[in-house]
Amino acid sequence: MKTSIIVIALMANVATAFAQKDTIHVYGPGGPLSAMQDCAKAFTAKTGIPVKVTGGPESKWLSQAQANADVIYGGAEYMLTQFMQTHPGMIDAATRVELYKRRAAILVRPGNPKHIIGLKDLAKPGIKILDVNGAGQLGLWEDIAGKENLIGGIQRNIGGSFANTALGIEAWKKDQSYDAWITYASWHENLKDVTQVVELPLASRLFRGTPVALTSNTKHAAQAKQFIQFLQSTDGHALFKKWGWE
Repeated sequence: MKTSIIVIALMANVATAFAQKDTIHVYGPGGPLSAMQDCAKAFTAKTGIPVKVTGGPESKWLSQAQANADVIYGGAEYMLTQFMQTHPGMIDAATRVELYKRRAAILVRPGNPKHIIGLKDLAKPGIKILDVNGAGQLGLWEDIAGKENLIGGIQRNIGGSFANTALGIEAWKKDQSYDAWITYASWHENLKDVTQVVELPLASRLFRGTPVALTSNTKHAAQAKQFIQFLQSTDGHALFKKWGWE
């Protein structure tokens, strides 16, 4: 009886070690994280291949990714390009593909107390705007405001600019004086209790992509390619749509 228990325990340990060894490790910014995690769960349920997705500011996961990353994704095309420039040789450029686009919008407080219905309202006196100057949103508000000749007016109303979305969210939650944030509509899906979406008209709407690629040193190339193929599938697209992508 004791021998059987020992054998079973050893087999369990071996299985656990094997599973951990063969886990696909995926890294990227916080924007697409919820969609990526849902895709990872669905992919594992379908194939039995474990996937661990780690997202957030690059500084929090870079050293870990350099050791074991199989897949890197971006919150905009320029983000993955910058990553490749900053860390040459880490990404297999030939495997880079685009997934789905997401649209920019204005996030306001629930109930829209300042009655913001468009970009022109953001340039009015008494409006305090939160800005994320990075993390897929670099230049986002300026590209949009420029279409309506509102760059100067909106710039004057920016009350705080943050390096990444995590810091922006923290400020939005702590400081109720922020009235609006030009960002991706998809962030509302994670912040439904503290935001409301004001959509931009089609003529002013701006989209950015979601690139993904294998790393050059992946130890699980076949499985990682299979995961990217799932991201590109109808099932993967449906999960991204759930989180606000087109």
